[in-house]
Amino acid sequence: MATTYIVDKDGNQADASAVTKPADRHFRGAWSLSGSVISEDMDAAKEIFKDKVREVRAPLLDAEDVVYMKALEADDADAKAASVTKKAALRDAPAASAINAASDIAALKAAWDTSVLGDSPYA
Repeated sequence: MATTYIVDKDGNQADASAVTKPADRHFRGAWSLSGSVISEDMDAAKEIFKDKVREVRAPLLDAEDVVYMKALEADDADAKAASVTKKAALRDAPAASAINAASDIAALKAAWDTSVLGDSPYA
């Protein structure tokens, strides 16, 4: 039987059967090997999380551009203001204080703002 290796974020590899690893694989790109234990590097996990926020918000921003253009054409000041507010929240999402304050993976997952981004991919 072939040996399965796990490679951490720094390129270090270990026999998967000989290491303790996190059960959650969402932040595998942030895994860091220390001896026979793999843990998540929180700085790297936060960057992965922010990248996921950016990925999810891109089509939301595109859709909101359409809403704004319709409001502009209709000269609807309230709709324009609401759209501007929503777009600002989407742009600010990767810089949310809850992301930077997260001290573990559970707190990082909880930082997903469903009111801005919709359902969490980490649920």
